[in-house]
Order: sequence, then C-alpha cells, then structure tokens
Amino acid sequence: MKALHATSIYSFEIEDHLLNGENVSFKPSPNTSGYFQSGSPDTIVIHFTAGSSLESSVNVLTNADSGVSAHFAVGRNGDIVQMLSTNKIAWHAGESHYEGRNGLNRYSIGIELDNAGQLKDRGNGAYESWFGEIYDEHEVLVAQHINQQSTGYWHKYTEIQISRTLSLCKALCSHYNISTIVGHDEIAPSRKVDPGPAFPIQKFKAAALKGNSEQWATEASETNSQREAHDQIQRDSVSAVKRVANVSANSLNVRKGPDITFSKIENGLNKGEVLKILEKQGEWAKVSYTKVGWVNTRYINEITEKSPFKS
Repeated sequence: MKALHATSIYSFEIEDHLLNGENVSFKPSPNTSGYFQSGSPDTIVIHFTAGSSLESSVNVLTNADSGVSAHFAVGRNGDIVQMLSTNKIAWHAGESHYEGRNGLNRYSIGIELDNAGQLKDRGNGAYESWFGEIYDEHEVLVAQHINQQSTGYWHKYTEIQISRTLSLCKALCSHYNISTIVGHDEIAPSRKVDPGPAFPIQKFKAAALKGNSEQWATEASETNSQREAHDQIQRDSVSAVKRVANVSANSLNVRKGPDITFSKIENGLNKGEVLKILEKQGEWAKVSYTKVGWVNTRYINEITEKSPFKS
C-alpha cells in the first residue's frame, strides 16, 4: 500500500463537537451512554466495519436495536459520516482494557472504516467475505495477524480512506486531549482482529499524534484523479439488497443444526453482531459470520442492507 501525507490535505475542524469539512454528513445514533466525564475523550479506537458498504454499516450503527454505535464511519471513497457528537459516549469498544483501564467506551472516540475485514481464500485469486462478496487478489493483503497463529487474508483499505481518516484524527487530536490511538485488536485482543494487518497502525499513530511526516512518506495527494476516483465510486452505486440481521440478545448460542438438541458451536454471539442469513427452517436461521451455524430467530433482528459500492 502506498503511504500518504502526514500533513493534512483535507481541512477539518471540530465545532460544538461536530466535524466540519468536505464530504462530511451527520446521521444521529440513539445508542449512547450520555456524556464523557471531564478529561475524556483522550483516546481514539480504530475499527473495521466488516460490512459490505458504508451505508449498510451506518444503518446498523444508528439502529436503536443494534446495541452498537460509533462516532464516525469512513467510506472507501473518503466520505465521512458522523453519528454521535464527540462529547458523547459511543458503544464501539465493548469489553476492553488498555494500560490499566477497562471499558474504553468511557474514554474513547470510535472510528469505523468501511472494510470487509478478514476474507476466505476461494482459490484462483478469489477471496470471499462473510457476507458473500468476492474480491480479487489485488484487493487483498496476505499477512498474519499478531493475535492469530496462521496467515490470513485481509481486505485492503483505500488510500483516500486512510488519508481522510488521518486528517480526521489530527483534527480530533488538536481539539481534544487525545494522547492515544489504538486498534480494536489492541484493547480486546482475545476477541477482535480489527483494523487488521492491512491498516498501517504504527505509522498512522506516529503521523496523527506526532505529525511525523518523515516516517509517513508521501506518494499521493489530493489530485484531480482522486476526486475522479471518488466520483467513479459514486457512479458505481448499486442497490442490491442482502438479508442480514443483528443479534438482539445480550448473548446468543450458535448450534450445528436447527434445534436445541444440536451441539453448540464455540464462542457464541454478542448483542449487536451482524449476521448474514443463509436460510430458514421454522424459527431457526442458518447464519454466516466468522463461522456458519444456526440461531433461533427470536433473538435476532433482520435488517435491510443496501450495498451501494461495487468492490
């Protein structure tokens, strides 16, 4: 992946805890625990959405029944959607700990990047996401995650997406007392792998926190070609609808078949996790997430997921 400018090429500012700038919109989420206490936020947590599009992920993060939220989501074309003012607590970190503190939601701003996450190798240069989208090998990084034991396949981020996220973080760091930027996998290493090896987290931290342009060398800038790329992604919009759901129960068992007599699959699901529905039998649904199994439909909410970007 090409490196980008540490010096911001996008002009962002925070006013009344809202982000102002080009291609920034606001869609409010009801999912918050109220306002940060004095001294917070002091941390930024970077995530990937593991979703099919910016729009579908924002729909989940602003759904009152999802049990999840974040302050910002950044699309693959660089568009930014803010969902909570940055003086409010979002539900993005979950069970988490870092440098002696637990429950990072209380201290951090959550930024979600539109990215399919970890993929499966289907052979012949094709890689599949959990929601069934196929990606070519040029869109995939082959690397071992520090929290995993074997090589994995990871959806790459776009240059404009990382560059806009960097500019966003620099604006947040200058406005608030932000001293720490971490990946979700750093604060919940036993259960999370985002933003994954495809995100250059160490260089990103240095550039955002220290303004280290020497380390973050440049090969790209905001040019007409980038703007054309942005417009092309918008032109490539489609409206395919996928059947997805999120978990409504605090925890949910996943079984090997459509009945409670079937054995459980290890590591059940938590509230807010997003699933692809593969088929239904009575009150049971076969679902895909990082694994495939069966869940009782009483404990999931179906969501209409639009996939506006071709991959």
